[in-house]
Amino acid sequence: MSFNTIPTKATLKPNPFNAHVSDEDLESFHTLLKHSRIGPKTYENQIADVKDFNHWGINRQWLAEAKQHWETKYDWRKTEERINSFPNFTVPIEDSGFEFQIHFVALFSKKADAVPLALLHGWPGSFLEFLGTLDVLREKYKPEDLPFHVIVPSLPGYGYSNGPPLDKDFDVEGIARVVDKLMVGLGFGEGGYIAQGGDIGSFVSRVLGVNSEACKAGEVHLAIGVQQPDDVPMDALSQDEQKGLERYNNFNNMGNAYAREKFLQWSDESPPVDEILDSVTLYWFTDSFPRSIFPYRLFFGLKPTFFHPESQWYVKKPMGYSWHPKELAPVPKDWVAKTGNLVWYRGHTEGGHFAAMEKPKLFVKDMEEFVKEVWPTVK
Repeated sequence: MSFNTIPTKATLKPNPFNAHVSDEDLESFHTLLKHSRIGPKTYENQIADVKDFNHWGINRQWLAEAKQHWETKYDWRKTEERINSFPNFTVPIEDSGFEFQIHFVALFSKKADAVPLALLHGWPGSFLEFLGTLDVLREKYKPEDLPFHVIVPSLPGYGYSNGPPLDKDFDVEGIARVVDKLMVGLGFGEGGYIAQGGDIGSFVSRVLGVNSEACKAGEVHLAIGVQQPDDVPMDALSQDEQKGLERYNNFNNMGNAYAREKFLQWSDESPPVDEILDSVTLYWFTDSFPRSIFPYRLFFGLKPTFFHPESQWYVKKPMGYSWHPKELAPVPKDWVAKTGNLVWYRGHTEGGHFAAMEKPKLFVKDMEEFVKEVWPTVK
């Protein structure tokens, strides 16, 4: 398989990984799906509009059709084939006395000056969000001319990675430490790397930008938690940004009950049902839900530890921001600029929360332009 040559400076020794569930587990899953019931019709689930923040939950007809597709047409084995068409690895990483087994997908370059990129997903996402991005890159480049080393980990507790520890607290700062150890251990400590993230991944990228010496820059497409600065009046914002703030406010009021699958509501154009089912099925087979929800202690629970990005998490290193109009909370550029050294910005007319999955070609273009602009100044 091409793109699987691990850098010679790597100190970690990743093991090849193959995604596969047993026939017995797959049959059990199909049986459970067949006998699972959909709730009765109600006023709310008949009028629900999946693109409207003021709806009353998922539309029942959409759910019934998705379930039928899941039962009769969806093929998890094809998804496994797609996953396994890329180089997959697992590697042990120790943190705080606990050994994680971290899974990651990678496209390794053979170029001596390839730029290492860590692409970080969020919740309820997974590494699957970036497979379209990897498709674009391997169609456009060969290992000999790929300008990046692209590392897409399953964050601790997600997908094929284990954790978090059962006997101690673990948070986004812990995730960042593990990601940093992965990137440094793959040989990118001396020259450094760039972190990119959305959703929880954007918080991890911010922590890496502040705490990690090896992380030289970061690019995000979500900046939730950023508050309106005193010196940025509302009338200074563009019409698109003001409209985006309406979506931001609606999210705060009506759209975050999930935290207390938003692939339909948080995207610009609804993803194909197969891509939604890929994510849900992966979560089922890997028992990800109870293992992955821990980052939301940042926001909820008895003692929320939410950090304000304009305080101790101000990023002094070069930072980029991709703005998409159908993001769940499209934060204005000038607000984000108050939280870090914003040197690169792209405002788009399309795209939503799952930018890499929705618009992989646009996502790759953003990353290429961001790296071209900032890497010569930080390497």
